[in-house]
Amino acid sequence: MEFSELIKTATVEDVLLSRQGLPAVRGTLCITSHHLLLSSCPRGELELWLLIRNVDAVEKRWARPQGCPCPCHRATPRPFGHRAAPGHRVLPLPPGGGRAGSASSPPPPPPPPPPPPPPPRVQNLGWYQPPRSGGSLRDTRVCGSSGTITLRCKDLQVLQLEIPGMEQCLNIASSIEALSSVDSVMMLYPFFYRPPSLQLQQGWHLRVPECHFQRVASQTSRWRLSTVNGDFSACPSYPPAVVVPAAVPDDTVARAARFRQGGRFPVLSYFHPKNGTALLRSSQPLTGPNRRRSREDEQLLGAILAGAGLGFVLDTRSAQAAKQARISGGGTEHKSAYPGWRRLHRALDRGRVLQDSFSRLAELCADPTVTMERWLCRLDSSRWLSHVKAALSTACLAAQCLDREGCTVLVHGAEGTDTTLLVTALAQLILDPACRTLQGFQELLEREWIQAGHPFQLRCARSASSHARGKQEAPVFLLFLDCVWQLSRQFPLSLEFGEQLLLTLFDNAYASAYGTFLCNNERERSLCKVKESTHSLWAWLEQPEEKHKYLNPLYSHNPLVIWPSVEPQSIQLWQGFFLRWIRPSQHLEEAWGQIQRLVHEKRQSQPLPEPPAGTENGKLGTR
Repeated sequence: MEFSELIKTATVEDVLLSRQGLPAVRGTLCITSHHLLLSSCPRGELELWLLIRNVDAVEKRWARPQGCPCPCHRATPRPFGHRAAPGHRVLPLPPGGGRAGSASSPPPPPPPPPPPPPPPRVQNLGWYQPPRSGGSLRDTRVCGSSGTITLRCKDLQVLQLEIPGMEQCLNIASSIEALSSVDSVMMLYPFFYRPPSLQLQQGWHLRVPECHFQRVASQTSRWRLSTVNGDFSACPSYPPAVVVPAAVPDDTVARAARFRQGGRFPVLSYFHPKNGTALLRSSQPLTGPNRRRSREDEQLLGAILAGAGLGFVLDTRSAQAAKQARISGGGTEHKSAYPGWRRLHRALDRGRVLQDSFSRLAELCADPTVTMERWLCRLDSSRWLSHVKAALSTACLAAQCLDREGCTVLVHGAEGTDTTLLVTALAQLILDPACRTLQGFQELLEREWIQAGHPFQLRCARSASSHARGKQEAPVFLLFLDCVWQLSRQFPLSLEFGEQLLLTLFDNAYASAYGTFLCNNERERSLCKVKESTHSLWAWLEQPEEKHKYLNPLYSHNPLVIWPSVEPQSIQLWQGFFLRWIRPSQHLEEAWGQIQRLVHEKRQSQPLPEPPAGTENGKLGTR
């Protein structure tokens, strides 16, 4: 497939771009294989770029002036019951069935004075049909018709393009829809993007499983690095190297993988050095309605608990949903087959429920007419903040079992690629101060989201405004970023990175120039040669001129566990994301820049004092 086949009109003059809160820009619109480019008139002093992959929905309207002399606008008598074409006036029939001046009828009375012309009518371009007699699309374009295309982007930005000419407007809309829906991974922009400041394979050096194991091996000898999945045969969504119990050989691990959905056998996610407990993740066991068992799976989980006391299986489904999963071949770990393990259920919504919640909240935030009463009612009915609260509560439960109860925790839901990763990643942020640094947070994302097999290509295919109702889209990663923002708000000194990094991560997960979030797992990335053919987002962020934008100037290392409050009054709407294109951000950016300058000058003169141990803003960091 050639991109030129999808572009029906490449350039249009005299296009007006409108954005909320910003002055309109008139200029020339160009469509390339991956971008929309608007160059302002008359001298092209301003260029605006939009990655077409960022377009979530295309809405079309058209308007046509009255009094146009072209044939398609002439008012002609039509039989009774005939519906006029859009924008046409139908004159009343004269007496006598249309034979004006005939002998059998009196002369018609003088016509009344014509009424003032109505305003131009606006209709959806997608439903427009050209007149059949005497008119054409080209006629309407010549006589001054125009169309408006509204682009609703995946990052919640809304752009309006006023395009002269019906035919050009339709072609532009069709081209954008086709280019934004390209399915082939290797046709996406990261495979063509070549920034001069970066080199290929730069930033792909993060050998996360190996680095993670080195830290674990320095603290205990109970775990080993296994290459049982070196050819992705054991589990296609796991990386080639994983950390498993040292007492379990690879052949036992491979057999245990057959008893887990998608082959996602239990692997180490985090080792808690305080008391030697472990956080693991997997998918559900395939017990089925007949309560099947696997000796290898039981041996694997038994080896994890050897000499470690009690363990908890934290299931992110409700007890009823887990029971119903047995009908389709899934299920849970039966307590008689896994002695020492106790099951906890904490239901976390995902899939269509989470996607609809995101859409309702985005629609509410974009509504300029909402009243305070309606705002509070619709905010509550969207249930987004309830999802945030549930995710943080479940992560706190996992962290509490590890840190305070001294118990090992295995987290899984059904597939183990969505809410499972959400819980394990948040629990590590709460427990491990290394994950709260910029470098540690990048490694956490790489280990617990990208290499752990979260299907970004499926989950982030559409955002909140899409009219398509797919079954695979779900903003699980956005929910994670929102929870991280809640942590940063409650503990403003404990995270080395700021809100801008979270926004950048969302934008690149949904539409990016880099290959970091491409595909659904490491196997697909290997087949598409992503690391050999695209640039890494981490390499871009590590550049000195970029890195300072994402750092928190108030950061001070906090070695302790941070326990967030999950009370309803503590969970707030993430305005920096949901309202970033609606509220003016200039003053906030200026204030943040001033804070950065003041802190930098202060550190140049004298180092900032460290906060008292165990505190955050002078208050105990546990609630």
